[in-house]
Amino acid sequence: MIKLHKLVATVGGIGYVGRGGGTLAAVALCIIYCISPAGYLTDTRQIFFTTVVLILGVWSGNEVDAIWGKDSSKVVIDEFAGMMITLLFIPLTIKSIFIGLLLFRFFDILKPLFIRKLEKLPKGWGVMADDVLAGIYSFIIMRFLSSYNFI
Repeated sequence: MIKLHKLVATVGGIGYVGRGGGTLAAVALCIIYCISPAGYLTDTRQIFFTTVVLILGVWSGNEVDAIWGKDSSKVVIDEFAGMMITLLFIPLTIKSIFIGLLLFRFFDILKPLFIRKLEKLPKGWGVMADDVLAGIYSFIIMRFLSSYNFI
């Protein structure tokens, strides 16, 4: 029987696909945003859901650390949360969501600008923190692009 913390950590089982699970989790978030009814993803709702996912990510990361080891590739809620941060306060269009995905995966995979150092934090904090910072860097670029109507 699958436990709730495993279900949360793997974003409903996406993390079990193996290689590419992080990208798949980020793409899943993009799809959810693309099919959400117009006007549903208000700034307030985005902040609320992002906060809930961050809290659940730390909790589930703490729980599965002892089972799967430090920052297991099965844990993909961090990519899901990082993508949510990337798209905060951005006009959600197919183009902006796609550009956000590219930016987030760039920062998440290459881990420049102190992102890699955050992985050293203990348990769920280390799992989530590097993707949070990757999401913040992507968010900053997205806000810049949005303010100049590039997206």
